[in-house]
Amino acid sequence: MESVLEIRYALDTFYFLVSGMLVMWMAAGFSMLEAGMVRSMNTVEILTKNIALYSIACIMYMLIGYNIMYGDGGSVLPGLGFLVQGDNSVQSVLAGGEQAPYYSSMADFFFQVVFVATAMSVVSGAVAERMKLWAFLLFSVVMTGVLYPVHGYWTWGGGFLDQLGFSDYAGSGIVHMAGAAAALAGVLILGPRRGKYGPGGKISPIPGSNLPLSALGTFILWMGWFGFNGGSELKVSDVESANAVAMVFANTNMAAASGMIVALTVSQLSFGKADLTMGLNGALAGLVAITAEPSAPSMILASGIGAVGGIIVVLSIVALDKMGIDDPVGAISVHGVCGVWGLLAVLFSSPEASLAGQVVGIAVIFAWMFGTSLALWLGLKAVIGIRISEEVEYSGMDSSECGMEAYPEFMGAKGGE
Repeated sequence: MESVLEIRYALDTFYFLVSGMLVMWMAAGFSMLEAGMVRSMNTVEILTKNIALYSIACIMYMLIGYNIMYGDGGSVLPGLGFLVQGDNSVQSVLAGGEQAPYYSSMADFFFQVVFVATAMSVVSGAVAERMKLWAFLLFSVVMTGVLYPVHGYWTWGGGFLDQLGFSDYAGSGIVHMAGAAAALAGVLILGPRRGKYGPGGKISPIPGSNLPLSALGTFILWMGWFGFNGGSELKVSDVESANAVAMVFANTNMAAASGMIVALTVSQLSFGKADLTMGLNGALAGLVAITAEPSAPSMILASGIGAVGGIIVVLSIVALDKMGIDDPVGAISVHGVCGVWGLLAVLFSSPEASLAGQVVGIAVIFAWMFGTSLALWLGLKAVIGIRISEEVEYSGMDSSECGMEAYPEFMGAKGGE
């Protein structure tokens, strides 16, 4: 019996760690996707933000975030702990028998922290090309250390939303919609990029500099999502869990594929062109939508959920643009609007989920993240300012914020002509 428990413990811990590693790789996907969607003069700043926000998320979640999210507390107010603590010894598992934890607590921390970074990455793309680097990083400190863990406690931590029956398997709302709500608050305060909107509602497209890079980023995110959703099964050492993981992988893949094809088709019908950026966002929309419940639907239903996400994301991107909400990478539509759709789609395959529970969860998470983020953005604006100057916006953030160019050979010869 002891040897069986040891093997299961080792296998589930290893699976958890590999899944977390795949989710960590999504940070590279976001970096490449966003770098390709912005102009070349802002590429270094985007890359700096992405690797810095990941590092900040790791540190803040270790210091306070994890113990807020999974500590002791009431149904609404979480407890407050400092530094991650946990017993990783196999002996403690054996002492608890079948009821003991089936993976290392440090594996759990690692898997959870990469989710925090994912939520923060959503904000990065939406505020691109006009937000000060250090204002963004200061926001990252608070969001990853406090804001995200609080609503994480209400849901995955056993708080009141969990008790109401709110269901979100891997984070369509807890991770993706939450990041989009924070992003929306920032975008509304920042305003659009200069030159994006003209008189009479005229919309001037601002093309990205490197679509091959964006396509690569999308493939990396697609791959990482297998860890994001598959790892959320939490274990793989018994037949039931192994079968569930296989279903999660298949459904995740089918939702992404359907979302991509449908979004590309909608763009062809709407604009007369097969818009690659819409196709890429369609794949991500399908992934976000299926994340709320990838283990229960059939592959046909999962494909349908992803397909609806592909339709919604195109319509949402166009609608937000018409409203003057400038989102360079479509993050608010992909992660926010399609996150809401995913949470509602849970009702099609999970009889235990209720419409009331899902709607209350959506409303609470959005209100919390949008409201607190709005207050934080306004505070940063008042204290240090959050928007770069007009001169810097026209010349590019790379040289002013980071002191280097991503593609110096394309910027003209310097001084020795």
